[in-house]
Amino acid sequence: MMVDKRHPDPSGTATGPAAVRLYGFQPPVGTPYGLEVSTVEDFFAQHDDWPWNPPRPGRATFHYLIAVTEGELRHDVDYVTRTVAPGQWLWVRPGHAQCWHPPGAARGPFILFEPDVLRPDLARLLAPLTAHEAPAVLSPHPDDTAWLQQTALQLLDEHRALGRRPLDIHHALRRSLLESLLLRLANSPGITPTGTAAADTGRADRYGRFLDALELHFRELHQAADYAELLGCSVRTLSRAARDATGKGVRDLIDERRLLEARRLLGAARWDARTVAVHLGFTDPANFGRFFRDRTGLTPAAFGAGETPTLPTPPLG
Repeated sequence: MMVDKRHPDPSGTATGPAAVRLYGFQPPVGTPYGLEVSTVEDFFAQHDDWPWNPPRPGRATFHYLIAVTEGELRHDVDYVTRTVAPGQWLWVRPGHAQCWHPPGAARGPFILFEPDVLRPDLARLLAPLTAHEAPAVLSPHPDDTAWLQQTALQLLDEHRALGRRPLDIHHALRRSLLESLLLRLANSPGITPTGTAAADTGRADRYGRFLDALELHFRELHQAADYAELLGCSVRTLSRAARDATGKGVRDLIDERRLLEARRLLGAARWDARTVAVHLGFTDPANFGRFFRDRTGLTPAAFGAGETPTLPTPPLG
């Protein structure tokens, strides 16, 4: 089911040492459209040799959404280990580096879907929830927990009902249940509703343009003033847009993006610290070492060797 390890997406084949293997959406034959639903326990039972034995990082072109109803699930998202308790949801978004842990006693619905399965109008409403930087672990309001789990189970039941009703109706029901589920999840703490993401819609647009610019230039531009100049605004204006959207300062967001890239390169790609430092624009490898150690509790070499941090690692999404 799901992604076949033998058929990685051609666009994700390694282009250099920085590449983490990218997997495309490949559901079982006969599964309609870009949506698949299973359970954590079934997924692990059917994939006892992949991709956690041995565990190795990868990325996907689609969303992983897991509701934990029993036990605890541990999962690495962008090299931070997340522990998901009953009532919580794990969301791994397209492009996130992830690594599985053995499931233990974890149970619950497991939903995989491609971004295009959402209608455009719903996709816009759900943008804060589906965004790359949104929280990886969602803790819905207690009043929503039972409803969300029941809806996920209804989606699972409808997914398994393939062939019981016309295919277009079957797909419409699955998509309707998925969208209802996501709209309710969008009310989770830590997700800012689209209509109130910023008091000024101009700020929301500016923050989006900042993210685009950051993705293009984080290796060489490291100051808030650099991005303010690119966007044609003041540092103060850009800072307000960033804080409205995330509660964080522009420099914090720049540092988080550089740290995320460092984790990817040191971890999965096995680059050495000096090469990573140059790649990320550090003029002195020692400065990079301090930057990395202050934020993770590990030296770059220790992180690359898989050691456990001695300080809490700040969440990256």
